[in-house]
Amino acid sequence: MVTLERLRADHEAALLEFERDNRAYFARSIPDRGDAFFAEFAARYRALLADQDTGSDHFHVVVDDRGDLIGRVNLMNVQDGVAELGYRIAERAVGRGVATAAVGEVCRLAAAAYGLDALTARTTLDNLASAAVLTRNGFAVVGDISINGRPGLRHHRSLAAR
Repeated sequence: MVTLERLRADHEAALLEFERDNRAYFARSIPDRGDAFFAEFAARYRALLADQDTGSDHFHVVVDDRGDLIGRVNLMNVQDGVAELGYRIAERAVGRGVATAAVGEVCRLAAAAYGLDALTARTTLDNLASAAVLTRNGFAVVGDISINGRPGLRHHRSLAAR
């Protein structure tokens, strides 16, 4: 169905295309990244890879069975055994279980490969699909949050043996 690949330098062009192609779709449920994100993409990409090399972040792309990049799943701000989960799935791949599978796989990697103890995540209140993906993967709501001025929820998942 889908495969997670750790972010590499050769993913840059495909990831930029993915972000451009899905910008309007993403902006319907999460805050838009703005024009500067695209104008400065190459420099930001190099910074992501450098952060990944330090172990402070773990970035992944989601690839379908044809080899097309259809999403990204990231573990960011690793500190004291905890990381924040973030993910985006292409509009054309929605409704097929891709997000649920990709988040499940990154949860396994977080514990087994990266030695993490827990993950956190955030969703806006109107992003019901994202909240459902988190729930299906064992996350629990732990509080309210504001995301760029929009009401949202904080989620948490322990990675202890399940």
